[in-house]
Amino acid sequence: MSEMKPPLLEKNKIIKATLISLIVGALLLVIAVLPAEYGMDPTGVGKLIGFSKLYVPEESGTNSLGVMATNSTTPLIKLEKAGSGPNVERPAEADNPPPTTQLKSREDETKVVVPAGKGIEFKIDMLKYGKMKYEWTTANGEVLYFDFHGEVKQEKKVKEVYFESYTISSSNNMVGTLLAPYDGKHGWFFRNTGNEDVTVTLRLKGQYSL
Repeated sequence: MSEMKPPLLEKNKIIKATLISLIVGALLLVIAVLPAEYGMDPTGVGKLIGFSKLYVPEESGTNSLGVMATNSTTPLIKLEKAGSGPNVERPAEADNPPPTTQLKSREDETKVVVPAGKGIEFKIDMLKYGKMKYEWTTANGEVLYFDFHGEVKQEKKVKEVYFESYTISSSNNMVGTLLAPYDGKHGWFFRNTGNEDVTVTLRLKGQYSL
């Protein structure tokens, strides 16, 4: 019985196969791994093929529930930002009794454009103890700074209007209810720190007037 001998590869073929493997590995690293894992695309091919879309920066990653995590560059909001400053006195009108008749219930949906690098306010009128449900969301998930607050309706015009903040945060969506603590204007101040305009869709249902 003759002895089986495995075929021997020539040295130059081994070297050639090794070089091909190294070249293929390097191409995969530059075209796929760097754009998808590290956001680096030196050749531009990763963006063309679509690997760049797989890159998610750590600061905008998702948590275990799949919800977008807060960007680490979002400014910290302090207690002192809530409402009027200490030099603005709470007016007596804030303690007026509620009206005997509330405003009629209604439902609205509206869009507000917050210009790039600027801030705007959206307000509604409510009577004391009027109720409202609300929802707002940005068109493409953009995060805006907002201050949801209410201003007391005063009989005389004043230089600085007293207001109380209900919620201050940065988000792309908010849902909740409001029981107006006094007669006056209630609503949101939105600030857009981005480079493009942001459209906010608001849905309101309750006792208020626009």
